[in-house]
Amino acid sequence: MRKFKLQVQTTVDGYMAGPNGEMDWMAFPWTADINNYIGALDEPVDCIMLGRKLAEGFIPAWAAGPPGEDQAAIDKMNKTYKVVISNSLTESPWDNAVVAGGDLTEIVNDLKAKPGGDIIAYGGGTLVRDLIAKELLDEIHLFVNPNAIGAGMPVFANVGAQQQLRLVNAQPFECGITALHYEPKRS
Repeated sequence: MRKFKLQVQTTVDGYMAGPNGEMDWMAFPWTADINNYIGALDEPVDCIMLGRKLAEGFIPAWAAGPPGEDQAAIDKMNKTYKVVISNSLTESPWDNAVVAGGDLTEIVNDLKAKPGGDIIAYGGGTLVRDLIAKELLDEIHLFVNPNAIGAGMPVFANVGAQQQLRLVNAQPFECGITALHYEPKRS
């Protein structure tokens, strides 16, 4: 069965965005060591899952070729199949992306049962919250930026019952970000 991973940028105090969706706290420029780490994390991925709000900015930004990204990364992002989770869209306005609505657990289980490489979710807030709360992830990769913002959109919002995680790896990078790789402890 395919692995389902979450990759999310976060502040040291656990927020993935500011109170109004701000991302100005992220540490840039990234250094070669973090780029290599993310490249290895993304290598086995052949499906990206996004929430609708994130998809509206993410997919067009990669289609336009974000400044500072090399062509290989741009090509990988644009060629990788995408599933956009939305109950308001009925069809995808983007190339190489489909819209899936309804029961999130069924959507994830159906994707994981299909042959292929790993699946990765990059967010949005509602999707991240629901994936964590429903315990649908096999791996959680937090990229902890060296900033605290005091308020905003928490990564672990409304998770319901306590969830036990096992630290697999902690990797600091020259740019100040530390990657924390966790796996859920399941009974």
